[in-house]
Order: sequence, then structure tokens, then C-alpha cells
Amino acid sequence: MRLATLLAALLAIAGTALAQQPPAQQPPAKPAAKPAPAPAKPAQAPAKPASKFPPPAFKITVATEAAYPPFNYLDRKGMPAGFEMELAQEACQRIKAECEFAAFKWDDLIPGLIDKKFDVIMSSMEVTSERRKRMGLSRRYYLSPGAFIAAKGAPFDGPPSLLRNKRIGIQRDSTHADWADKSFRRSAQLKRYDTLAEALDALAKNEVDAVFGDKAQLWLWSQKPEGKCCEIVGQDIKDNQTLGLGVSAGLRKEDAKLRDALNKAFGEMMTDGTYKKINDKYFPFPLN
Repeated sequence: MRLATLLAALLAIAGTALAQQPPAQQPPAKPAAKPAPAPAKPAQAPAKPASKFPPPAFKITVATEAAYPPFNYLDRKGMPAGFEMELAQEACQRIKAECEFAAFKWDDLIPGLIDKKFDVIMSSMEVTSERRKRMGLSRRYYLSPGAFIAAKGAPFDGPPSLLRNKRIGIQRDSTHADWADKSFRRSAQLKRYDTLAEALDALAKNEVDAVFGDKAQLWLWSQKPEGKCCEIVGQDIKDNQTLGLGVSAGLRKEDAKLRDALNKAFGEMMTDGTYKKINDKYFPFPLN
């Protein structure tokens, strides 16, 4: 009995001890995963500053021979440059056109225009009735008048009548020869040469008293060492019937809107003084 009572007491004490022990610890719960961050927005490129120039309305190509300095020639980079190219660049800005410039052989200019290899010719192209039949022409953008050149200090710096009975050199079969024939056939000794350069060489050698020709070309020669002997004398000679109407830009006949835009640009340049600024960079006398 005592043994049984003792065992029962021990079992009761053990049960109480077990009941007082803390429950087994569970491993700590993992923290909830943070949501994935949203993909970063692509960085926006900084806005480009607005250009002060309006975008070009259209694109054209201007062709020239680039062999008639200072009117047209190739610069050190091989690009067309000169008096006419500066006029073209200014006109392109005014008509809001993006312009490219290209050089072609003289004989390829009109055929290339008609075949649409380019859009405008600016290459000291004189206005003639034959050219009017083949293409459209802008208004005149320069005219180099006829003029005389003689030895410095010669007594001819006045009306052409002062050269009566004098020896006048002219280039054979030229418009300037036509004018001299009309004006001096009976009152002066006209000496004909195959080229203007030959006539000017004769002047330097005192074989003629004066030479009649294109004023721009005579002045350019006077700026060279061989032409230091001489200077332009007398008044400018302008005669549409014999010396021509001047130089215009060539276009295809169907490009009437482009022709009208160029005409407007040339007119504005001559009115607002821009033409004169360009002119004065190349020549000491006006060409319009």
C-alpha cells in the first residue's frame, strides 16, 4: 500500500513539473519579402534649344563651273566659292531652302539642268535668246559693263570720243568687238586679237593705246603684276543690243515658283544693301 501510494505521489509530482515547462520554441518566422521596386523610368534626353533659324522648306542643288574667279571657283577645300556662290547662299537663306553646291564642266551645265542632276545654274551665264528657248532664266543678278583700259595717266579718262583716231585693241568675234565696230569703225584703228589676254599684252607693250572689253576682266588684269601699267579709263558702256542683258540664274522652265522666289530674293538683296556688301568684297565698282 505504501509503495503504491508513493508511486502515485511521484507520478503526480512529475506530471506537475512537465505541465510547468514552457512549450518548445518554434523557429522565428521569416519577415515578409519586400515588393520588387518598380522599373526605373528611362532618363529623358535634355530638350534641344530651339534654333534661331527656321527649318528649310525644301532642298535644291546649285551648279557652277567653278573656273571663273572671282565669280566662281573652288576654294581650298574643293568647294565652289566666289561672288556668285555668296549671292546664291544669301538667296537660299531668304527662300528658306537647304542648298548644296556642285561643280560641273561648262558644257555639262545646261544638259545637266534639263536632266535634273541639279536645280539652278549660277555660273556667269549671259542671257541670250537661245538660252531662253532651252530653260527658264531669273532676273539679272549682275552686269559687268564694257570699259576701256589704258596706260596710267593717259588722256582718255572721259567720253569714248577721246579715243578717236587711236589704236584700240579688241577680242575678235566678241560682243565688245561688235560694239567697237558700231562705234569706232570709221574713227579709230581697231586691232583684233584672238583673245583678250593677247590684246592686253599688246597694251602693256604700247602696241595699242587702249583695250575695250569686259570691265571686271580688265580690272582683274590691272591688279596683276603685268597689268600695273594700266588702269580703267572713261565711263562704263552699257548697250543691251550688242553687249547683252547681263547674267542670270538658269532653271528648268517648269520650276516657275523657284524662279519667282529667287527673283524676289535677288530684288530684296539689292534693295536692303546686302548685295552691295557682297559686291564690295570682290570689286571696287557696282555690278548691278
